[in-house]
Amino acid sequence: MPLTIIDALLPDGRRTNVRIVDGRVQSVGGAAAPADELLQADGRLLLPAMAEAHAHLDKAFLAETVPNPTGDLMGAIVAMEEYRDVITLENTIERAERAARLIAANGATAIRTHADITEGIGLQAVEALITVRERLRSLVRIEIVALGGMPILGPEGANSRALLRDAIAAGVDLVGGCPHLESDPVAATDFWLATADDAGLPVDLHTDETLDPSRFALPYLADIVRRSGFAHRVTASHCVSLGVQPHDVQRATAEALAEADISVIALPSSNLFLQGRDQQVSMPRALTAVKTLRECGVNLAAGADNLQDPFNLVGRGDCLETASLMVMAGHLSPDVAYHSVSGAVRSLMGLPRAGTEVGDVAELVLVDAGSVREAVAFGPPNRTVVRA
Repeated sequence: MPLTIIDALLPDGRRTNVRIVDGRVQSVGGAAAPADELLQADGRLLLPAMAEAHAHLDKAFLAETVPNPTGDLMGAIVAMEEYRDVITLENTIERAERAARLIAANGATAIRTHADITEGIGLQAVEALITVRERLRSLVRIEIVALGGMPILGPEGANSRALLRDAIAAGVDLVGGCPHLESDPVAATDFWLATADDAGLPVDLHTDETLDPSRFALPYLADIVRRSGFAHRVTASHCVSLGVQPHDVQRATAEALAEADISVIALPSSNLFLQGRDQQVSMPRALTAVKTLRECGVNLAAGADNLQDPFNLVGRGDCLETASLMVMAGHLSPDVAYHSVSGAVRSLMGLPRAGTEVGDVAELVLVDAGSVREAVAFGPPNRTVVRA
């Protein structure tokens, strides 16, 4: 049935009607047809729906269960391994579904989540997230990245490679891993790209999630994707050490990323929590090179990463919280920050544009705010999400 949203405030300041037919915006400013379903906006702000670029739904809400005394990245990784025996399949499904429903209710119609694949957990997280993906299919689109375990290379990586193959066969949507944590980040990058190419899947790699400038495999990723003609979408998440490189290195790397059509995901909340703890003087922001990436034309998105777990003790499951952090820590304007959690994410996920222009996919959110800046600032509750 066609839907007409009555008296919506658009970002350009107009208050008008928006008519939706077959999931797309058919008209803006016209009247509803007699048989239309009506949604009274009452002057609320109508925006393109948001999308969560990078989640770990399998870990959500473990902050009380899995302590991280050191508070840093390796402390969180070690804690997850130490407490694996208390994390069951049923519990993972319950927590992941709770997190996905929260993110969706806050205005996201798509979520990309990573699923741990380690010898300690096997395919439990993959199985749990596939269950949640199918259970919530009518509510929110969920993409699952198989996050390969460590090490992935050499004889000692045989089990991790086998688990990754099993995860692909089980039906994940992307291939992922952490090259910067491997003994040979270049060889690891080659492995993950080759594995994804064989499977015909896109790639999303945790890349250089460190403030150590010597751990810097991002230029190689851009170069090999460009030279090899890799045929699938590629995303580099985190890219923290890019932010501590000299400006000329930042610019050259950003230009190479743009040429290779690689999207970058900034993850302010978890990186601000995890990184820089040993630098108490002039503590770094631990973000990627946001300004340079945008200046060079890289598709820059932003995600929340972890939700109340050992990697990030806080978080509201709200893309507007991420947008607010991109304003404060990344120095983006509110409009650009909102795009980083909406249109930019849809682009890296290969989804069509959502919005309020004729022909746009009608994945929308009504927010009680007078402008995008106000929506990002207040994060108003009681949103209305339109999808399908």
